[in-house]
Amino acid sequence: MRRRRFVSFFAGTVLTPLAAAPVHAEPSESCGIPVARDDGWSVASAPDDKLIDRDALCRMADQLAASTSGNVHSVLVARRGTLLFERYFSGPDEVNNRKVENVTFDVGTLHDMKSVSKSVASLVVGTAIDRGLIRSVDEPIFSFFPELSDLRSPEKDRLQLAHALTMSLGLKWVEATPSNNYDNDEVRMQMARDPCRYVLGLPVVSSAGQEFFYNTGALTLVSAIVHKATGRPLDEFARQTLFEPLGITAVEWKRVRGDSDAGGGLRLRPRDMAKIGQLVLAGGRWNDRQVVSKTWIETSTAPKLKATNDQSYGYLWWLGRARLNGREVPWVGALGRGGQSIRIVSELDLVVVVTAGYYQDYSPQAFRVQFGIFRDIVRAALSAG
Repeated sequence: MRRRRFVSFFAGTVLTPLAAAPVHAEPSESCGIPVARDDGWSVASAPDDKLIDRDALCRMADQLAASTSGNVHSVLVARRGTLLFERYFSGPDEVNNRKVENVTFDVGTLHDMKSVSKSVASLVVGTAIDRGLIRSVDEPIFSFFPELSDLRSPEKDRLQLAHALTMSLGLKWVEATPSNNYDNDEVRMQMARDPCRYVLGLPVVSSAGQEFFYNTGALTLVSAIVHKATGRPLDEFARQTLFEPLGITAVEWKRVRGDSDAGGGLRLRPRDMAKIGQLVLAGGRWNDRQVVSKTWIETSTAPKLKATNDQSYGYLWWLGRARLNGREVPWVGALGRGGQSIRIVSELDLVVVVTAGYYQDYSPQAFRVQFGIFRDIVRAALSAG
C-alpha cells in the first residue's frame, strides 16, 4: 500500500469538536475519575482538575455514549504520570475477526489492538537490541534467514531490519482491506506454509528504504527475527522484558505458524495501552524502572520517512500534528484499524488512549471520530494549563 493510498486510512482532518455539543455532563466530581487499583497507576482525585478540563471531557464522553452511530469503546487520559480520565462504553466488537454484539466494556476487558501491535513490537525489538541479542537495525534481513538464501538477489540483499521497521522494504504488497476480502497478500501470507518465504519471495518494486509502502508482512519478518535472535517467540520475550516490568498481566497475542502475529494480533486492556504510552513519554521508564533504553525510544519515534500528506513514520511509530487555533501540537502514535490508538504529546506530558469498533469501516468519518476525540482532549489539556 503506497503512501498516497494510505492517506484516507488515518486522515485526521476537519471535524467539529465533539466537546462543543450542548449535551448533559455528569458532575465533574464523578465523571470519568479512575478508580485506584493495584496496577502501578497513580490516579486522579476530584481536586486534580487543574491538569485537564474535566467538564469538557464529560460532555465529549456523554455525546459518545448517546450517539446512535458511534462505536467508541473506551477513552483514557493520563497527564504528568497520573491517570486522569477513564470512560468505557457499550457496543459491537470483533474477536478473531468475528462480530460480537452488545459488549459492555470495562476496566478488565481486553481489546483488539490491530496495528497498535506493530508499535508494541517496535519496543520489543528495542529491548532485544538493548540486550545485544540483535546487533543493530542495520543487520541484513537475510542474515537471519540462511534457509531462504535461494530467494536472494542483488536488490534483496540490500534489505535491512530498518527497512522492515520503516515500512520501506520496496516489495510488492496488497494490504488487506474490506474491499479486497481474501484477495490480498496478508491472507495469502498467513495461509502459506512458510510466511517469511512468502514475504521475501515477493517481487521488488522499488529500492529498499526509498519509499513508505505499508506492508504488514514486514512484521512477520520482525517477529521471526526476534524469535531467532532471542530463542523465544516475540510474545514470550515481550512478556518477560516489557509486560512484566510494566505490571501488565492480562495479555493475549495470537500466533500464526508458531510465531507471534506482530502485525495485529495483540489484545490488551486500555489501562495497559496507556502504560505503553506513558513508557514512551517517559523515555522508556515506568515508575522508577528503565524498561526500554531512552536511546531506543528517541530513535524509534524520530521521523524516518514521510508516510502521508500529514504524517511521518519512525520505527513502527506514526508522527503527526494536531492543529488547534493556529497552534500545531506534535504527537507520536500507535494506530490500529477500527479506531485503536495510543497518542503521546510530549510538550503537554499527555497520553491519550482510544479503542473503538470501526473494524470494517475505512471511511474518513470513522477515523475522524477517533482523531476528533484526541483533538478534544488536547484542547481540554491546553485550556487547563
